[in-house]
Amino acid sequence: METIKNYFFSDMGVMLGRSMRHIFRSLDTIITVTIMPIAMMLLFVYVLGGAIQTGTSNYVDYLLPGILLIAIANSVGYTSYRLFTDVQRGIFERFNSMPIARSAALWGHVLTSLVSNAISLVVIILVALLMGFRSPAGILSWLAVAGILALFSLTLTWIAAIAGLSAKSVDGAGVIAYPIHFLPLISSAFVPTRTMPSGVRAFAEYQPVTPIVETIRALLSNQPVGNEIWIALAWCVGISCIAYIFAMRVYKKRG
Repeated sequence: METIKNYFFSDMGVMLGRSMRHIFRSLDTIITVTIMPIAMMLLFVYVLGGAIQTGTSNYVDYLLPGILLIAIANSVGYTSYRLFTDVQRGIFERFNSMPIARSAALWGHVLTSLVSNAISLVVIILVALLMGFRSPAGILSWLAVAGILALFSLTLTWIAAIAGLSAKSVDGAGVIAYPIHFLPLISSAFVPTRTMPSGVRAFAEYQPVTPIVETIRALLSNQPVGNEIWIALAWCVGISCIAYIFAMRVYKKRG
């Protein structure tokens, strides 16, 4: 068992290195994923922020959690595209014919998504600091934020994996990003849900992104998180497990 685990992790490391090399050879992917959320942050803070009442003195502090989630959502289309490309080129079939762990290639893409998202999020936070973002949170709160963002990224990556492995065209692989983009927009990421019409408010309050945003916002402002953190974790873990099961089924059918 120990030998099998060692082979799996070493094979997964090789596949991670392969996928990361593709990323660094095409930095426009990370740049695109990072620039769009930064542009949205600049737009909302400097153009629309003065007209939005959130009860906070610094709108960028309120806005940042939602922007981070949008950055992650923006990246899943590229993850799906890279998986689709490997499927179309027969890369997975070649890997499966080699003496390596069968799921290592898929996990390589998943871990690449986590690493590239981490890079993008760090850049966005640095820009937010230049825009006036300040947080009294301690190291444990920041680690909790990092953990939630990583879990959210993992959840969306497994959803993207299903689309990338089962899509029939490039457009079909990338379309998964569009509906995911709407979730942060129709949540408490930009404005308090109490300002929304009743029907929209009900959707915003009971969809996955709002408790995740509220948890991150509370952690960064050093406020009690309440039950929101457990709701956020339940959403992420539940969706991630379901998406993982379906992604692995599709992947095995491809092999």
